[in-house]
Amino acid sequence: MEHPENSSEYAGLQVNSGVEQPAIINPYLNRSRFRRRELSAAEMVEGIIKGDVTILSQAVTLVESVNPNHQAKAQEVINKCLPYSGNSIRIGISGVPGAGKSTSIDEFGIHVLKEKGGRLAVLAIDPSSERSKGSILGDKTRMEKLSTHPDSFIRPSPTAGSLGGVARKTRETIILCEAAGFDKIFVETVGVGQSETACHSMVDFFLLIQLAGTGDELQGIKRGIMEISDGIVINKCDGENVDKCHMAATNFRNALHFFPKSESGWQPKVLCYSGFYALGIKEVWDMIYEYVDFVKANGYFDYRRNEQSKYWMYESINEHLRLNFYNNAQIQELLQEAEHSVLAGRQTSFTAAQSLLDVYYRSLCSK
Repeated sequence: MEHPENSSEYAGLQVNSGVEQPAIINPYLNRSRFRRRELSAAEMVEGIIKGDVTILSQAVTLVESVNPNHQAKAQEVINKCLPYSGNSIRIGISGVPGAGKSTSIDEFGIHVLKEKGGRLAVLAIDPSSERSKGSILGDKTRMEKLSTHPDSFIRPSPTAGSLGGVARKTRETIILCEAAGFDKIFVETVGVGQSETACHSMVDFFLLIQLAGTGDELQGIKRGIMEISDGIVINKCDGENVDKCHMAATNFRNALHFFPKSESGWQPKVLCYSGFYALGIKEVWDMIYEYVDFVKANGYFDYRRNEQSKYWMYESINEHLRLNFYNNAQIQELLQEAEHSVLAGRQTSFTAAQSLLDVYYRSLCSK
């Protein structure tokens, strides 16, 4: 471009165009050298069975993808891994945010790997933002010991809008981890409430982490979450908080007597420990293994696994129907219209929903 300074008005002033800047990216760079080769389903299964954590991570990413092509391949991988799964202890860990779940998992994991050996997988569920839809996925940074241990695998996953405190694909990820040789699996929830019990439907032992001295103790003694707990542990039992923890443990034990007996016949125990100082960790693991031996002896272990498989079959049907409804072309056209009708007060939410469902059913019948 000609500079205005070179006009006759500015005699004696000369401005040159300058040197053309080189490209930021090397034009001779061969991008294909750095592109990762896509593995087939058979290669993925072979790598998982060999215990390759890199391929396992790729498979989990495939399972979490919403791409229909990825989903078809993921289901093929899961079905081929299914015969190699089931040989693990699945432990769900829940508690209010700040109860010390990640710190406790770090200590629990290091202890069991040192005492029992084997391999440990941690499936940490991170809440997704309702606004940005993003997740921090930073749980790994709070598990300093496990994150560098050669026999551990930590996988943070976003909830992506799923209820129940666990990611929608966690159940399938457990199968992949078991096929990869992980014999102990932790499922850390985002901190469940009274009615969110999806985590309980995919683990063998449900551990509830509580705190003492944080206010109204009755907030922790509520039926929804207490009834599904196989063990209750009170964290941060150290320093000046020891007496408060033991007092809270007594309150929890008394409350448990008013609950109906569980299907397994197991009476949940209440223990105190300190995740930060690694105190009482052995006692917690002794409780878990005592429970596993108890339910295996009376047959409840296999019964619960079968019931969980049935539960997730129905959950998968519900999920498939929901996605099929929203991906229906006719429904997508009518959704905005129905929404405006509800907001304008011409229809109630229920009649609008029913009319959309009627259209959906008619579209199915016409196929």
